[in-house]
Amino acid sequence: MAEGGHCRMTENRLSLGLLGLLAAVLVFTGVLFMSPARADQSSGRTHLGVASCAGSTCHGRLEADGAVVRQDEILRWQEPSSPAGKHSQAYAVLLGKRSAHIARNLGIGSAAAAPMCLGCHADPAASRGNRFQLADGVGCEACHGGASNWIASHYAVGASHASNVARGLIPLENPKVRASVCLDCHFGSAAQGQFVNHRIMAAGHPRIAFELDLFSSLQQHHDEDADYIARKRRSDNVQLWAVGQAMALKRSLDLYTNPNRGTEGVFPEFYFFDCHSCHRRIYDQADAVRTGVNNPGRPIPEGFPPYNDENMIMLAAAARVTNPGSAGAFEKASRDFHAALAVDRTTATAAARRLSAAAEALADNFAAGSFGSSQAFAIIDTIATDAIAARLTDYEGSVQAVMAVDTLLSALVRSGNVTQGAAAGIRANVNRAYDAVRDPNAYRPADFRTSLGAAASAVRALR
Repeated sequence: MAEGGHCRMTENRLSLGLLGLLAAVLVFTGVLFMSPARADQSSGRTHLGVASCAGSTCHGRLEADGAVVRQDEILRWQEPSSPAGKHSQAYAVLLGKRSAHIARNLGIGSAAAAPMCLGCHADPAASRGNRFQLADGVGCEACHGGASNWIASHYAVGASHASNVARGLIPLENPKVRASVCLDCHFGSAAQGQFVNHRIMAAGHPRIAFELDLFSSLQQHHDEDADYIARKRRSDNVQLWAVGQAMALKRSLDLYTNPNRGTEGVFPEFYFFDCHSCHRRIYDQADAVRTGVNNPGRPIPEGFPPYNDENMIMLAAAARVTNPGSAGAFEKASRDFHAALAVDRTTATAAARRLSAAAEALADNFAAGSFGSSQAFAIIDTIATDAIAARLTDYEGSVQAVMAVDTLLSALVRSGNVTQGAAAGIRANVNRAYDAVRDPNAYRPADFRTSLGAAASAVRALR
């Protein structure tokens, strides 16, 4: 079973604040389906079903005692008490009360039979084997690709990872490929059933959130032992975070420029805009009460809903550290895009395409390089600088910022540059930042920036 996933959740990887923040999101997100990378690898491949991987000599053991891989991957995938089991529960979510409420509001019948839902809560493979079960939810092949051509070769003596990829296995060790696959549901795609638009959220679906390194840790089903590293490579957590930010921005902009996704009737598709810039209290009184905070990164007229720029802000911080020569041009492209939204859709889509190209260039640069502890320290520090922190005026950008500090701090712990004890002390401030964004209707930007700055200062002291 040389190609199988193995699964050990990283102990102490996540703060309690983060787990609480993501609970609703993880319950409702699922299959990773039909990204360009996945389509290239899996076109025409039959999905055989989870049962095809579940033998005791494969991935169905009750203990992680395999010689090459853990071999208890199915057990971990089904684990009900941790986020590692959420993919297996994705279809069951559609049978629950909240899903019934959403489906009733949308008038789509049963959520468990609606293509609008199955695209991300199950594996809607075009070709299915005898052991395929839709109720398995997000199964092995939803992420790893249809196994009909590689299920035998991936455990054959002498088989290589490269040959299995050539047969249709998705190379998830490639950060751009992994991001593209994950984003299909954890952000959205142009495929049927993989875009949680404003109407679906208005009907009751939770807001979509995504961070590649964090979500990879939540769903990790392998040990990075010597065998894994020899066949693939050691994961670079900071690289995953940075590539994820770039690919998430590119995906958002590419969908925005798609006429089937960027508009809804006579309106723009509000999914792309910062929810809480509009969902604020309205005061009707003589003395005006300002409910928003000016954002220096958004040159837009008063009253315009801002584009959700959470990934732009994080990517700007990463670029300042790793690509200072291109950081200025990227930030200018970001500002130009915001400004173009006040002109017309033609101007905005042209600016979106330029910004998307800049984001992909950064993703390529990140994926081709490597990140050390110095970059992790510097990115945390940069997020808390006035130039970046001043842009954290809204809930969504602030959520992304605290996830970034948390995940980069964890990377420093894993690399041995920060001790578990030191990290525990820093996470007191991280958790205070989470508290400031725990309730989107009671977001406290000043408290958030203070707590995040305190966490960054504590990390800086350990540098």
